[in-house]
This record gives sequence, structure tokens and C-alpha cells, in this order.
Amino acid sequence: MNKKFAKESYTEMNELVLPNDTNTFGNLMGGRLLYWMDICSAMASQKHSNSPVVTVSVDNVSFKRSIKLGEVVTIQAKVTRAFNSSMEVRMEIFAHNLPKGTRVKTNEAYYTFVAIDEHTKPRKVAELLPETDEEKKLFDEALQRRELRLILAGKMEIKDAKSLQQLINSAATH
Repeated sequence: MNKKFAKESYTEMNELVLPNDTNTFGNLMGGRLLYWMDICSAMASQKHSNSPVVTVSVDNVSFKRSIKLGEVVTIQAKVTRAFNSSMEVRMEIFAHNLPKGTRVKTNEAYYTFVAIDEHTKPRKVAELLPETDEEKKLFDEALQRRELRLILAGKMEIKDAKSLQQLINSAATH
């Protein structure tokens, strides 16, 4: 199986917040942002897998700052780790006020996708090769996030989460 660099999956998407995208307070609706995030992160995972993908999980998404009518939303997505058929994608979301020239980070999140074949069955994906220190850190931590997702979904027992246990044991000794 081929190997790919994280930078090969990088995807950036921009959307202008229009009146139809907002709530009664003039803020971008959270559901609209989640929809845009799903599209952007799916494109990143498709770049990595060279196949159609389906969303299998969305990690905790916290809204640090509301995004206002007229601002431009920038979503940056990149695969942080590939497992057998699944890929974790990290996103950072920014709000730009173009007239003021400001840019503020409003969100970050992790989505997980599974690559599928022509029969909608999971298919193997390329191994991810992190290059930068940040990519290596995200790559290493991705295993812990994966184990936590599987535990919360009832697909893994806590006793089988080796990477998560190492983290807990390390924290307990410090």
C-alpha cells in the first residue's frame, strides 16, 4: 500500500456568511458550520484515500466565538493519521472580518472517515507519514483519541486501550 504525507490531504474551504446561514442574532448557525466542516474534512480524507468516504464520528466541537453575518469562514482540514480503512481529520476554523482585516480562530475539531469501495465496503487506505513536529505530535495523539472514541462507542473495553492507559499511567506518575 502507498504512503502519503499529511500535507497531501490539506484542504481549505471558504464560505461567506449570508443571511440565510444565520440565526435571529445574526450569528452563523452551528449546524451550518458543522455541515461545511463535514464537506471540507471529507475532501481531505478523499485526497488521502483516493476513494469515496463516509463520516463515522465527530469529536467534541466547542464554539469559542460566534461567527457573524458578513464574515468569511475559513476551514482548514488535514488527515492526522490513517488506520486500516479509517482516517482522522483535524480542522481549524477561522472567522475573517474583511473590512476590519481581522482573523480569529473560532473552532477546532476532529472528524473520522472510512474509505469505501464500489460495494460500499471499507477499503484499506495509505499509511500517513507525518513530517513536521506538529504533524508527528498529532499523529501520536491520534491513537489515544481513537481508543477513546471506540470506548465511548462501546466498541472497545478500557482494558484494551493500551495507548490511553500509558497516557493515564504517565500522568499519574508526574
